[in-house]
Amino acid sequence: MKPRITPGLRGAIFVGIAILFNACAETAHVIKDNSVNVHSYKTYAWVQKTSPKDGKLNHNNDLVEQNIRNAVGEQLLKRGYVETNTDPELYISTDMLLEKDNERRTDAVYTDSYYRNYYNPRTGKMVTYYFPSQLAGYENYSVTVRKGTVTVTFIDAKTDKAVWQGWASKRLESSTMDQDEIFQDVRSIFNKFDGN
Repeated sequence: MKPRITPGLRGAIFVGIAILFNACAETAHVIKDNSVNVHSYKTYAWVQKTSPKDGKLNHNNDLVEQNIRNAVGEQLLKRGYVETNTDPELYISTDMLLEKDNERRTDAVYTDSYYRNYYNPRTGKMVTYYFPSQLAGYENYSVTVRKGTVTVTFIDAKTDKAVWQGWASKRLESSTMDQDEIFQDVRSIFNKFDGN
């Protein structure tokens, strides 16, 4: 007899797949100064990263920083912003944070399915019955995962105050964010920028 997927098991599989896709998706957030129209700015320049110890330029993450700046620059260009080194209206600061986090998970626990053979004295034959697995409960546990957050901040050049900030976080499958993940996160941030 062919084992069958019960409606409860089918639902558990569907929920598991939905959680997997949702867990890998980025979440973008935006905060802004409501007294400032960020769409009125037209020019920008990049904030230079310096070391907090000696004030020298920090080159530890040059490649990652360049990937973030390329992604942000592409999005800004699409929206009509122009990069300049002389008298910019905005300074753009970018950051990336990689961290470990505990994620709580719950898995359904099922009993084993089994077959039973019975002798039917009336027909003189053995009859096999299939007993499907049953939901026994749930197992809760914690898993350590890596999360990456990309942050983009717009700073008014005249007032030196942040006027807009967007960030996107996602669970990472590797130890760092690759270029495609960075571009994807920056796109999701700027999708929220268009909604302002």
